[in-house]
Amino acid sequence: MGPNAIRIAGLLPQLRRLGYAVTDFGDIDCRTVATARSEDLPNLHYAEDVVRDAELLADAVAGAVAAGQFPLVLGGDHSIAIGTMAGLARHEPRQGLIWVDAHADFNTPETTPSGNIHGMPVAAILGDGDPRLANVGGVNPKAIAGNTVLVALRDVDREEAARIRNSDLSYYTMRKIDERGLSDVMQDIIATVTADGVERVHLSFDTDAIDPTLAPGTGTTSMGGLTYREAHLMMEMLADADIITSAEFVEVNPTLDDGNATAELIVELIASLCGKRIVGTAAPIGLGP
Repeated sequence: MGPNAIRIAGLLPQLRRLGYAVTDFGDIDCRTVATARSEDLPNLHYAEDVVRDAELLADAVAGAVAAGQFPLVLGGDHSIAIGTMAGLARHEPRQGLIWVDAHADFNTPETTPSGNIHGMPVAAILGDGDPRLANVGGVNPKAIAGNTVLVALRDVDREEAARIRNSDLSYYTMRKIDERGLSDVMQDIIATVTADGVERVHLSFDTDAIDPTLAPGTGTTSMGGLTYREAHLMMEMLADADIITSAEFVEVNPTLDDGNATAELIVELIASLCGKRIVGTAAPIGLGP
């Protein structure tokens, strides 16, 4: 129900007011727990169904890129990023990735404490973990580890943390953001994801990166997240840098929300990413930063 909540919150009219031509391609026909057919493995829940759905999404995203469109994917849990990145990687596997999330999502079936695949997509995208996930879309890996940055971390599993330290990933915990300030951190992130001539950069934004007092409508909340202004500043700086070539916003769960406030906030953030700025009251003249 997450994508429809975001639609209801006014995403398409907002983007069109900003001057974009928007096509809504509808929902991928994903399996749910009620319709799942695969064996539910204890360390890899519903793998067959997640792979099936990811392949469908990969086809849709690849088609959008081939048509010269900017793919904007709505979710849904964060396992869908495997499909998104697979579709993008069919055109350019040398991608940068900004992963904004309270969690690292860098587990594998060997390290996962839950078996939930939405805790494994970064590993799969970088070619690690279960081969069925890593090989979605026929491209492995789907991004460059050295151009991948995890942002807003504050809830990371012990073995997952060890894997991160032994990888080429860059990461910024909320403590680092508190100590340095988001503006300073974002300058480093932008430099990292575009290093070595990388021209395509994907933004994957998990709602739980935001503090749950502002965004309660998500499934795995963690206190101490991004503030309203920090989240908007992040989007504004990415828009100014003009480096984002695709994006997804995930983990909106309207059954946990308060009057669709979380989906409305996500629409605001997407608008900021797409260039919305403060304007004059008499005429739509941008006032700048």
